[in-house]
Amino acid sequence: MARRRQPNVFGLAFLDAMTCGLGAVVLLYMVINAGVGLHAGRLSHDLQAEVDRLEREVLDGHRNLVELRNSLRRTDEERRAARGLSRRLIEQLTAIREELATYEASTLARREHLERLKSDLKNLEQESRRLAASIPDDETPGDRRRAFIGDGDRQYLTGLKVGGKRILILIDASASMLGDTIVNVIRRRNLPDEQKIRARKWQQAVATVDWLTTQLPRYARFQIYAFADDARPVLPDAAGTWLEAGDPEVLERAIGSLRRLVPGGGTSLHHAFAAAGTLRPAPDNLILLTDGLPTRGAAAPRRATVSGRERAKLFDRAVRQLERGVPVNVILLPMEGDPLAASAFWKLAVATRGAFLSPPEDWP
Repeated sequence: MARRRQPNVFGLAFLDAMTCGLGAVVLLYMVINAGVGLHAGRLSHDLQAEVDRLEREVLDGHRNLVELRNSLRRTDEERRAARGLSRRLIEQLTAIREELATYEASTLARREHLERLKSDLKNLEQESRRLAASIPDDETPGDRRRAFIGDGDRQYLTGLKVGGKRILILIDASASMLGDTIVNVIRRRNLPDEQKIRARKWQQAVATVDWLTTQLPRYARFQIYAFADDARPVLPDAAGTWLEAGDPEVLERAIGSLRRLVPGGGTSLHHAFAAAGTLRPAPDNLILLTDGLPTRGAAAPRRATVSGRERAKLFDRAVRQLERGVPVNVILLPMEGDPLAASAFWKLAVATRGAFLSPPEDWP
């Protein structure tokens, strides 16, 4: 009997099975690998988009940072400018407070000083009457080329003699001539010119000069200068020359031009006295009509406010320009807040053998 064949586990069927399994594994690997690659591509694209977004945000942040730095720099500059302005304002306020304190402290002293001045003026009037009685008058009664009509008998300016061969009248035409108080001056300096000319104080000053021209000797020569920031003759075509007091037409032209003059600007006594020095021959009688100490000298002040002490210094510098031997007659229309003016101008009149007068509001 033939022997039964032993089965072979490594037959073709087994190899087919193994090959199929291996193929399945390879196929599975390829499928998985393709899926992983596709997923990785999508993930990489999303990450790149995120990176691009972040880069744009970084660029925007840099631009915003530059703008913020520029804004911070401008803010620092504005802050420094504000500090400088604040410091200047504080300095101005301090100066104003000090000046107000000086005015308040000098109120009592001013009253006492005015009382002494009244007493001195009374003594001077008595002395003037005594001298006038002892010296013959060179003037001929009724020898006038113009007439001045006032309210009653207004010619009581005792001590003021409008005499001499060359008479110079200096009239203050600054903005302070618009009122007796600082408040009124500030209010009126912004009004139209027609209303400025009608200011009561300025009209009194013009009327005073008008009265002075009626007292000029007919043989004398005269000149009228108005001063503010500078000094100019009321007749522009007569600068540096003397006018004939015996010519009524010239007198009328001068007063008419003065009536059309509009007050304004600061008060430069320096330019007024400098103008007196330009006249040749020099004046032998000077009549000054003003309301207080000067507020400027040869040049404009550096600050908007000028203290009383600085105004006194400006006055002293201006007086140094006067020629010796020329009497200075002062007609003062007092201004509020200028307590040193009366004393300074009174001393000037006494030192030059002139007269100091402060007429009432209703004169002439």
